[in-house]
Amino acid sequence: MKFFTQDSECVQVVDEPVNVPAIIDELTSQLSTEEPFYVMNIDDIVRKHQNWIEKMPRVVPHYAVKCNDIEVVCATLAALGASFDCASKGEISKILGLGVSPDRIIFANPMKPSSHLRYASANNVYTMTFDSDVELHKIRKFCPDAKLVLRIRCDDEKAQCPLGKKFGCDPVEEAPRLIKIARSLNLDVVGISFHVGSGCADFPIYYKAISHAKDLFNYAKSFGYEFNLLDIGGGFPGDIGTSIDEVAMIVNKALDQFFPDKSVRVIAEPGRYYVASAFTLITNVQSKRICLNNKTGDIERMMYYLNDGVYASFNSILYDHQKPKPVLIGQQSGKTYKSTIWGPTCDALDQLIETIMLPELEIDDWVMFENMGAYTIAAASPFNGFVLPKVFCYMSKNTWEIMENLSALTEVCCNSSGAELVINYENVVCA
Repeated sequence: MKFFTQDSECVQVVDEPVNVPAIIDELTSQLSTEEPFYVMNIDDIVRKHQNWIEKMPRVVPHYAVKCNDIEVVCATLAALGASFDCASKGEISKILGLGVSPDRIIFANPMKPSSHLRYASANNVYTMTFDSDVELHKIRKFCPDAKLVLRIRCDDEKAQCPLGKKFGCDPVEEAPRLIKIARSLNLDVVGISFHVGSGCADFPIYYKAISHAKDLFNYAKSFGYEFNLLDIGGGFPGDIGTSIDEVAMIVNKALDQFFPDKSVRVIAEPGRYYVASAFTLITNVQSKRICLNNKTGDIERMMYYLNDGVYASFNSILYDHQKPKPVLIGQQSGKTYKSTIWGPTCDALDQLIETIMLPELEIDDWVMFENMGAYTIAAASPFNGFVLPKVFCYMSKNTWEIMENLSALTEVCCNSSGAELVINYENVVCA
C-alpha cells in the first residue's frame, strides 16, 4: 500500500494533536504572500472514519473520490480500510494504483463510456450502477460479468446539490421494468442504490429511500434474483460543527426495520463528510480598490482582490453552491465597510462574496476560509496563469502510530522541524 507519495505534499508529523490555527500562524509568518495554500489536518479524517464506524457500524463507507482526489486523502482512507466510489477509469486507476483491491471499488456512475467499461472489466472492477435499459445493453456488451446495482431516484428537494434530474429511475414505475430487462439479458443484478442529493438537509428521506429499496428486493425475487447489496449513497454533512448523529439514527432504524438480515451488505458513498472540515484555505489580499461616493466623498464600498478565486478553490461557489465565510488573520479593527471580495482573474464572474461588512484590510493581509476540503481542489484550474494552492499536510504522532499499525507505510514524510522521517512499521526515526 503506497502512502503519501505526491512530491508536492510533504506530511508533517507533530508530537501534539494538530493545532490548525497555530500552524497557520507559523506558515503565514514564513511564506510568501504571493500564493494561497491549504492546511490539511489528517487527524480530522481519521476521527471522521472512527466516528462513522461507531455511529453506523453496518454501513461500509465507499469514499466518493470525485469530492477530493488528492493522494494523501485517498491513501489515508485506504489505509483505514474504507472502500471507494469511482466515477471514471481515471478514478479507478488512481485507487488501484494505491494497492486497493478491485472488490473495494464500486463504479457508481450510471452512465459510463464504453472504454471505461472495458477498463473496469480488464481490471476486475465488476460492481457498478445503472439506471436505464440502454446502459444495460452496453454493459452486456463490454462487461457481461458485472455485478449490477440499480440506482433509483429518491430526492431531498432541499439538498445542496440535487442529483435526481440527471440520475436514478423511478422506484415504482421504471425500476421493475429494468429488473425484467436485466433478467432477459441474463445480467447479474445484485442490489439497489440511491443518492438523496449531495449536502442533504432532509434526513428522513433516507428512511423513505430504504423502504423503496426493500420493495424492489422483494420484487426481484419473483425473477429469481437474490439481492444482497444496498447502497445508500452520499449526502452526509462534513463541515465543522455538523454531525451525522441524526442521519445515522434514521439509517440504523430503517435498516433494522427493512433489512434485519445481516447477509445484506450495506454501503454508502460519503464524500464531503470525510474531507470538508479537514482542509483550511489561506488566501492573501493582493489588490484593493476604494469606491467613494461621488457626492459626499465618503467611502461607499471596499473591494478586495484575493489570490484565489472561483476558477480555482472557490469553484465550489459555482458547482457546489457554497457560501464561503472569510476569517481575518491579523489585528484588523475599527469601522467596518461594505466590502466585496473578488478572485484574482480577469473575469467579473470571479466574485467570492458580493457584500460583507469588514474592517479595512490592507495589501498582504491574510484571509482564511474553513471547510474547504469538499469539491474545491478536485475541480480547480490554473485559469489566467494563476498557480493552484499548495497543500501542507499534518498529522499527530498519535495518529501516525494508529496508521502505522494499519498498513505498511514505507514512504518519506517530514517532522515539524523539517527533518525527514523514514516511515516503517517498527518506528519513526530521523533520517
